[in-house]
Amino acid sequence: MSGYLTRFAPSPTGRLHLGHAVSAFNVWAAAQAAGGKIRLRIEDIDQTRCKPAFEAAILEDLRWLGLEWDGPVRRQSEHFAEYRAVLDTLRARGLIYRCFRTRREIAASLPAGADPDEAAFVSRPLPATEEAERLARNAPFAWRLSLERARAELGAQWASLAYTEETLAGPRIVRADPAPFGDVVLARKDTPASYHLACCHDDALQGITHVVRGEDLRDVTAIHAMLQALMSWPQPVYRFHPLMLGADGRKLSKRNADKSLDQYRSEGMTPEDIRSMTAPA
Repeated sequence: MSGYLTRFAPSPTGRLHLGHAVSAFNVWAAAQAAGGKIRLRIEDIDQTRCKPAFEAAILEDLRWLGLEWDGPVRRQSEHFAEYRAVLDTLRARGLIYRCFRTRREIAASLPAGADPDEAAFVSRPLPATEEAERLARNAPFAWRLSLERARAELGAQWASLAYTEETLAGPRIVRADPAPFGDVVLARKDTPASYHLACCHDDALQGITHVVRGEDLRDVTAIHAMLQALMSWPQPVYRFHPLMLGADGRKLSKRNADKSLDQYRSEGMTPEDIRSMTAPA
């Protein structure tokens, strides 16, 4: 029996589209080639955008494509207490702090056009009295991981942060440098965990040995290597697949209202048609 275990982890914020099909086909092909298994994980942390109807649609679309998974579905919204426990651990070690700066305030401190969610923003905790006053006013905040304190805690291990990438030529070790991301958000006042925290926690908990993900997530793997080192979580092997781009060269996405698999199905397309449309050129 192969020890290969991977996962497919969509967010139920809309219907699946061709970009999701590309990712799913890559995940299932990797598992099949290795004689491994696949877990299905629903990343529904964002309770404002995630809907049960979209989750049901995801299951329907995957089954229509002929893609089955192993074991029960894991829904992240059912495990908020587990993510809070991780935050409590990091807080007790002095590694995270409340940041009350808004996106607008952060944007104002950055070069024109810089994305406040992607810039290497670094801050510090407020004095206790000022923090208490903000909390009393019910001010919104984000829990940020202090890059400075993380580096100090990891010590010599910081310089050797890395992950293993699986390539056609064989495995290679990739240096992981989380510094360009600054103090990463791990949770917000009304959101119990960020994507980074929840996916790394769940990969460790579920014993995921291999992560197959799009090229758009290559850079943030450095953040995940840092979290795995801080929490002593096992690190999966990573494989990155090319993205499917639209005619304008941008990544397909639900946010841009790209055509859903359901729409293709209603037009008479078959799963084989979808495979042909998503096959590498």
